[in-house]
Amino acid sequence: MSAPFTSVGTPTSDISRLLMRGTDVLNEIVGQKTFTETFYFILTGRFPNLVQLKVLDAALVVLMDHGLSQSAVVARMIADSAPGQIQIALAGGAMMIGEKFAGTMAGTAALLREAKADGREPREWAQETVVRFQRNGRRIPGFGHPYYKDADPRAARLLKLAEDAGVEGTFLRLLKVLSDEINLSAGRPIVMNATAVLGAMLCEIDFPETAIRSVAVISRMAGLAAHVCEEVENPVVPALIGYANSIQYRDPD
Repeated sequence: MSAPFTSVGTPTSDISRLLMRGTDVLNEIVGQKTFTETFYFILTGRFPNLVQLKVLDAALVVLMDHGLSQSAVVARMIADSAPGQIQIALAGGAMMIGEKFAGTMAGTAALLREAKADGREPREWAQETVVRFQRNGRRIPGFGHPYYKDADPRAARLLKLAEDAGVEGTFLRLLKVLSDEINLSAGRPIVMNATAVLGAMLCEIDFPETAIRSVAVISRMAGLAAHVCEEVENPVVPALIGYANSIQYRDPD
């Protein structure tokens, strides 16, 4: 049995060097590469080209904040209960990123990669996918939004950015076909969420499938840090608790 190993980075006990994926961190990365470039590199072992960099950077920015979302409220509540422990608040908020909020980009990416591997004509695949999800009583990840009814402006901006950046477009075209079939089946427009476009865009730049949801987590962490810090100076938790205390108790029938 071979000994376990990691190729990500050298251990803290190795004080003679500081390597990441075989690259000298202090002399070839720090001050030379951006956070976005290094994030792509540590996952793939390759530094991104200009198209990949632009797409990933946009993905890390667009989901950074969406006001007092569920994740922000959770982070603020924890910050109020455990002041000075920002790591706990951030961890709690990050746990809200999943199949329902922000993290749906991973589900979209998985579907699109399935479509590409399937090899069928895209419209046939999309029709079968819509029927399959309907039969199982599931929503297709990345479609629908509680507030955006006609269109998600974030999705439109990301699509324009992808076009301007010159992405190849295979996955984005598959997404458009899927969106068309969802609308046709519903008999009305169903909003294509920004997370759907992000899932396609991350596939376009060869981002690792297992790490796609991490983009949402890392992006939202920055926004949650801002919410936690603001909670110290401008707390909203007392108002939330005040509302909670106004909810009436009712004896069970």
